[in-house]
Amino acid sequence: MTTLLQPETLAVRAGTQRSQFNEHSEAMYLTSSFVFGSAAEAAARFSGAETGPIYARFTNPSVSMFEERLAALEGAERCVAFASGMAAILATVMGLMKAGEHVVASRSIFGSTVQLFSNILGRFGVTTTFVSPTDPAEWRAAVRPDTRLFFVESPSNPLTEVSDLRALAAIAHEHGAVLAVDNCFCTPILQRPLELGADLVIHSATKYLDGQGRVLGGAVLGEKNLMEGVYTFLRTAGPTLSAFNAWVLLKGLETLNLRMRAHSENALELATWLEAHPKVSRVLYPGLASHPQHELAMAQQITGGGIVAFEVAGGKDAAWKVIDASRVMSITANLGDTRTTITHPASTTHSRMTPEQRAAAGIGDGLIRIAVGLEAGVDLRADLARGLDSI
Repeated sequence: MTTLLQPETLAVRAGTQRSQFNEHSEAMYLTSSFVFGSAAEAAARFSGAETGPIYARFTNPSVSMFEERLAALEGAERCVAFASGMAAILATVMGLMKAGEHVVASRSIFGSTVQLFSNILGRFGVTTTFVSPTDPAEWRAAVRPDTRLFFVESPSNPLTEVSDLRALAAIAHEHGAVLAVDNCFCTPILQRPLELGADLVIHSATKYLDGQGRVLGGAVLGEKNLMEGVYTFLRTAGPTLSAFNAWVLLKGLETLNLRMRAHSENALELATWLEAHPKVSRVLYPGLASHPQHELAMAQQITGGGIVAFEVAGGKDAAWKVIDASRVMSITANLGDTRTTITHPASTTHSRMTPEQRAAAGIGDGLIRIAVGLEAGVDLRADLARGLDSI
C-alpha cells in the first residue's frame, strides 16, 4: 500500500491480506504449519526462492500483516515482530552483535533492559557503558573501537527525559555504530525516529500499540539489510509473536492515532494540575514548558505523550500513600492502556537496579509514574487529590 497515505489511513488499511474468502476484517491464522502443493514448492519456500508461509515460528500471515502495518506507520523497510518488547531488544543485540563488542546505552531506560545489558549480555561478552540520555558529549566519550550499538529510550522511562536523536545518530554513524531507539512512549503517531536519523526502532507492542492491556508483543523495525540478522535470530531461536496476539495488535493499531492524541491531551491537563499542587515538588512531562527538554521534545514529537512523572516529599512512605489512595487509577506497572495506571518505579519497574543505579538515573523514592488513560480528567484529578491531601 502506498506510503503517500496518511497515518490514520495506514493504521486501518496497511498490510491487509485477504484469504480466498475475501474477508473484510483480517483473518486470524491459528496454525503451526502450512501445506505445500508439491515437494518443489516446499523446497522453494524453504530456500527463499518463493515467498509464502512455511512454519508459524517465523512465517504467519497474521503476524506478517501486523509487521507490514507497523512498518508503514514507522516509515521502515522491514519490521520483525516478537513475543514481547524485551524479546525484541534481545533479538536486536543477538542479531547485530557478537562477543567482545560494546554497547553505549542511556542510563535512563526500563529496569529490565538495564538487567539485560548489565547481567545477561555481559555473561556472553557484550559489554555496556551507561551514559546520560541528555548529554551527547557523554555518548561520544564512551565510544570505543568495538562499539557497535547505541541504545536509547526517548522519552525515557520513567522520567520522560528526551534525547537529541539527530545528535546521537550523527555520533553513532561517525563511529560505525547503529542507533536503536525505543519508541514505546511515543509510537509512530507522535514520533518517527527513522526520520530523525535512527537506524532501528524498537517497540513493546504490549503498551500503546495494543492499547487495552490484552496481549504481549514486540517489534524491531529498520532498513531491510540491517534487519536480516534480527530476523535470522527469530527464525532460529523462536521468540515468536503468536497469531492471536498479532491479530489483537492489528486491531489496536486501527485506533492508535485517536488514542495517542487523547492520551496526550489528558496527560497535559493532569501534568498542569499537578505542577500547581502544593504537595508536588516536581513534575516531569515533555509537554510542559518547565520540562528540561521541552523545546527538543516539541521539535521531535507531535505532542508530549501520555506519561507523567512527579515527585512528592516524604520518600517511599508518602509516594505509597498517594498510590494506595487510588480508586480510579489501576495500581500496576504496565502502561499504554486505556485505563490510567499508577506505579512507584523505585519498588516496581526499576527495583532490580541497584540503589546506585537508580540514583544515577534520577529515580528517587518519592517518584510516581502515571500512564494517563482515557478517563475523564476531573476523575483522575480527584483520585490523585485524595492521596496528595493525605500527606
